[in-house]
Amino acid sequence: MLAHTLKAFMELMEHDFVSWETLSAAFIKKIVSYVNMNAVDASVQQLSLSILENMVPTSRVLFELVKKEVTLDRLLTHLQVTNAQLQLKAMALLIALLLAATDAERQEMMDYLREKNIRQFIHKNIIHSSEPLADEMAHYLYVLQSVSLNLCERRMRTSMDPYSQEQRELLQSLRQTAFESESEAPTSNFSTERRRSLCAKEFRKLGFVNNSNPAEDLRRAPPGLLALDNMVYFSRHTPNAYSRFVLENSSREDKHECPFARSSIQLTLILCEILHVGEPCSETAQAFYPMFFGQDHFFEELFCICIQLVNKTWKEMRATQEDFDKVLQVVREQITRTLSLKPTSLELFKTRVNALNYSEILKLRQTERLHQEETLAVPVLELRERLKPELLELIRQQRLLHLCEGTLFRKISSRRRQDKLWYCRLSPNHKVLHYGDVEEGVNSPPIESLPEKIPVADMKMLLVGKECPHTKEKSSGKQNKDVLELAFSIVYDMEEYCLNFIAPTRYEFCLWTDGLNVLLGKEMTSERTQTDLDVLLSMELKLRLLDLENISIPDTPPPIPKPPSNLNFCYDFSHAEQ
Repeated sequence: MLAHTLKAFMELMEHDFVSWETLSAAFIKKIVSYVNMNAVDASVQQLSLSILENMVPTSRVLFELVKKEVTLDRLLTHLQVTNAQLQLKAMALLIALLLAATDAERQEMMDYLREKNIRQFIHKNIIHSSEPLADEMAHYLYVLQSVSLNLCERRMRTSMDPYSQEQRELLQSLRQTAFESESEAPTSNFSTERRRSLCAKEFRKLGFVNNSNPAEDLRRAPPGLLALDNMVYFSRHTPNAYSRFVLENSSREDKHECPFARSSIQLTLILCEILHVGEPCSETAQAFYPMFFGQDHFFEELFCICIQLVNKTWKEMRATQEDFDKVLQVVREQITRTLSLKPTSLELFKTRVNALNYSEILKLRQTERLHQEETLAVPVLELRERLKPELLELIRQQRLLHLCEGTLFRKISSRRRQDKLWYCRLSPNHKVLHYGDVEEGVNSPPIESLPEKIPVADMKMLLVGKECPHTKEKSSGKQNKDVLELAFSIVYDMEEYCLNFIAPTRYEFCLWTDGLNVLLGKEMTSERTQTDLDVLLSMELKLRLLDLENISIPDTPPPIPKPPSNLNFCYDFSHAEQ
């Protein structure tokens, strides 16, 4: 009975008739009590967590009340249950609290979660559980990863202060760790000028451009102080690798030495760009790195692997100082390609990124170039044009077939993603669109169970992005950018009613907008159409030209020979008949 009451309350609040802020503290504490008690039905706890999750972003007062009443320890207890739905709702509330917190509160919460080893727990019991990872859980893990990485933003955007004693000591520690044995010689007898000259020489060996005042190299933000933090972490946690890097390059000729400090500063910037440090969380993205949750100091440990990769790639390319940017471009490609494979641990990442050496990168680039540069002979181009109509028709049929199979759409309110689901599919005869609300867990409802319908003949036009009425109603903010890219609407009937969609993925958006354009008798305009057409054309051309391998195709057809002087060579069939 209580579960049904809470569900009814949730559905009423979804219609925005009443503001969350009007709820009394006593009511909120009652909902909190269901979360904090052990002997409560799981469905009641799920609904209570969901109510609190929707409540947190609406006001600062509600956030503080929920944060005070529902402790992080309690949420961690819910995360450790075997009930996947309860686990999901607990994670949703945790993410809502993190997003609504101030920077200082978020830092404090993340520090506490780190103490409780939440990353290792997620890595072991959620990512590597026997059950497949739900889309919503993947999204929450992505947000948790983004929030954690964005804690580096303050250091990334802070330039080095040459008057800060703490920062100067960190900088000096780099020099002392690298040249410890050399620094053991007594310098008290040296003049100030001699000591300054010795320090400048050592900072030059470390790879600083401004060796007399190395703080100047760290004035650029980003990467700011984050680059200094990474260098210090590398020198303290892997001192042997650090000393080997610096001393190995100190002994090379000047033009062939790999500058450690300059490389570290640029590499930190590259990692920030690849990992989107300082960027707002997407509302729909699900792309998280499993290895992130297997390591506490993920960013620093990743830097330690990648800075050694820089040195390795530098040697493989036999680079000089003029090749610095080229080497870092290759390193960026090595990191990006390896991360796209979603390695489950940093050790696996290290193995794969080191296996992807410079020669492998060159081979991959060459292969991709060959795929992109199809034979550009005139006959081949003509053949491409002849094949296009047939292949476009194939793509149209595939799009309509996808619409017939149907898709599960999620209703998204202006607050946060909701659990309301609805399904839409095209009738097999391509004449009617059927749609209706469905329950969670229903993947492909029969067409008879969808009560609402729109005749294709009544459809007037297709609207996408900002043109859609349901996107105009939403406030303009960074969070809505992803929704805009996935929104489309069908205008139908004489009254110009609209059926509004938010596609679950960009892929679904492309297939549905293409399919609806086909039904409207218009061209397919999505980027997916061009991609599919290119793939099909490439495959068809390769099959057609298979017998012409290693044979050059002329740009012009061979000349037609002159007609023969007589046709006596033609056999006279009349004699055979007689």
